Amino acid sequence: MNRKDWELLNGHKAGVFWFTGLSGSGKSTLAQQAEKELFKQGIRCAVIDGDQLRKGLNIDLGFSEEDRKENMRRAAEVASMFLDLGFIVLVPMISPSSAAREAIRYRFQSGEFAEIYVQCSLETCEQRDPKGLYKKARKGEIREFTGIDAIYEAPELAELTVNTEIYDMESSVNLLVDFVTHNYAKKI
Repeated sequence: MNRKDWELLNGHKAGVFWFTGLSGSGKSTLAQQAEKELFKQGIRCAVIDGDQLRKGLNIDLGFSEEDRKENMRRAAEVASMFLDLGFIVLVPMISPSSAAREAIRYRFQSGEFAEIYVQCSLETCEQRDPKGLYKKARKGEIREFTGIDAIYEAPELAELTVNTEIYDMESSVNLLVDFVTHNYAKKI
């Protein structure tokens, strides 16, 4: 079977949505909540979370620039498998390098991929700090932490920007779900 067969069975087009943003910006929460809403609408979807990948498939990787690229490459390969099964794939990862994100983009064909920038200031992310990582990074317990001693390059041309400082989570989810359903998960 090919993707078209799966899309016909699923009743919608497939696509990969790559979330980028600082730790604490809301990427994973947004993806997980959007997955629930899309599921309610009968859209077959999956979240491939960067944090979860690092606990399993990517447990052998650190946080050097090369390891981050490999982390993203592996996530893209997994996303591609789900794409071929006709899924809407939500991939929340920090993805700090614009060059690495572009390499991932070019892994997919035109119309299969959208970059979602989950925008939030470093200050707000540090205040949220749901995992306590910023605190550890500021104490020097974590090295090469994005936003502290490793650079984050914000996307210039993301297909969708969701500012989680302006929008609450419900509004952010609605914005994302509307974007997905109107532009990618069109019913067949």
